[in-house]
Amino acid sequence: MIFRSQLRHSVRLWLGALLFGLLAGLALELCLGALRFTAAPPGLPDGAEPAVVWLLSAAGTCVLALGVFGVLADAAGRRRQAALRASLDVAHERLREQALSDPLTGLPNRALFEERLARQLGAAEGGQQESLAVLFIDLDGFKPINDSFGHAAGDTVLAEVGQRLRGLVGSEDLAARVGGDEFLLLLRLDGEAGRAPRMATQVLQVISKPYRLPNLVDVNLSCSIGIVTYPAHGPGSKLLANADAAMYAAKRAGGSSFAVFAPSMDQDARLQLELQHDLRMAIERHELELYYQPKVHALSSQITGAEALVRWNHPLRGMISPTVFIPVAERFALISALGYWVIEEACRQVREWLDQGLRMRVAVNLSMQQLRQEDLVPRIRAALEHHQVDPSLLTFEITESVAMEDATMRAFGALAGVGVSLSIDDFGTAYSNFAALRKLPAKQLKIDRSLFTDIDESGDALAVVDAMIKMAHALGLKVVAEGVETERQRDLLLALHCDEFQGYLYGRPMPAHMLSLWALGEGETHPVDFRASLYDPRVLIG
Repeated sequence: MIFRSQLRHSVRLWLGALLFGLLAGLALELCLGALRFTAAPPGLPDGAEPAVVWLLSAAGTCVLALGVFGVLADAAGRRRQAALRASLDVAHERLREQALSDPLTGLPNRALFEERLARQLGAAEGGQQESLAVLFIDLDGFKPINDSFGHAAGDTVLAEVGQRLRGLVGSEDLAARVGGDEFLLLLRLDGEAGRAPRMATQVLQVISKPYRLPNLVDVNLSCSIGIVTYPAHGPGSKLLANADAAMYAAKRAGGSSFAVFAPSMDQDARLQLELQHDLRMAIERHELELYYQPKVHALSSQITGAEALVRWNHPLRGMISPTVFIPVAERFALISALGYWVIEEACRQVREWLDQGLRMRVAVNLSMQQLRQEDLVPRIRAALEHHQVDPSLLTFEITESVAMEDATMRAFGALAGVGVSLSIDDFGTAYSNFAALRKLPAKQLKIDRSLFTDIDESGDALAVVDAMIKMAHALGLKVVAEGVETERQRDLLLALHCDEFQGYLYGRPMPAHMLSLWALGEGETHPVDFRASLYDPRVLIG
């Protein structure tokens, strides 16, 4: 197209130059003819007429040469402009491609998806048949892969998912990655509503195939899919929101499935949006509170510390369970702000207990997002210094899957440099990598309750827990059994030389003032006592 345009322009230029030359020659010929028919001017020497003719010829030739030069210069300038315009068009197209595509998977991004969706909605406006469908896809089990094997492994999986989805869609459909582990499909239905569920089934099948990681480990994934069709499931402006709501309905049902949008799902989506809005204000409004669940020494049954657990007392909805608002915080990128509030509040409470004469060691959970923040260690150090708290009274618990990531190991070293204690939480629920555990400056390991729930009935469970405790002791780690609920569990774990217990058998999470009353021996009696040394600030509990 550009070549043809340049050719047409060159032809026009040379035709113009030819016409200019003909006209200049004609004008010269007229001048010469006039000289031949006109008497010589008075005073003109004899024989001077040929010189005049020569001068006129030279002048005409110069005019012609100048015209041709102008034409050639103009043509060269236009060629340069055309080349520059073509290079700019190419650069613009590349920038557009980069702006509208996902660099990891090569798929279109959300901006291009929404542009294409708007175009198809405009073409389908006013139709009665279901003309298009949107499938909202969210990977199940992707976070443990990212946490356990690192971001490079996670990127490998995401790129492979993108290739598999690209292979499913036709030329008139569109697959896009819209962020994290979320993908969208745009399908043309042309009245065939059954195509969307069939495509969802195919997506479930291809996503569930194994993925080979860079370290040659194979992992498996599933996904949750939300389906909406137009115009059955709302106006175009709400299609993506409704597809997202349907996807979360599928995820709440256990994942590895798809759900077609229903009006009740929209209410759930609105509730999540309202909760995330309220959660942003909860810290400023002092609606959050830390509860503390005691940890006890296995042999003496005396308390050794407490784990801080956040609770939300909503002014209208009452007490909201962490199982409800923690996923909201994770989904809407509020978990880091929430985690920093917990650290600050825990340090404040430790200081308050110290002022009462109570020396309490408190454990706080750290999220993956916090461990990736460069200001984590400075924030912790600032909180300890602000409240004048000994770092040894603060323990940070990190789940096993998070603790094994390379970035986490580096963060562990920085945290250990502050002087705080480190604990591996939920051990036994992921890969139980004792080799990696050797490299961590942790002092404590918490065994997840799922490993010993049936310890009194299953010899296998007993053998597994026994092996874990022996391995942890060999590495110099104290072992905490988390979720002890029965005396039989306590007795068996005690026989296996578990160091500490935490669970409903000893105490449920409680507000700080109730834990203080318990320590002072006021109010309801409990089967667990505080060590006398807790009231002596000169003595640090081992």
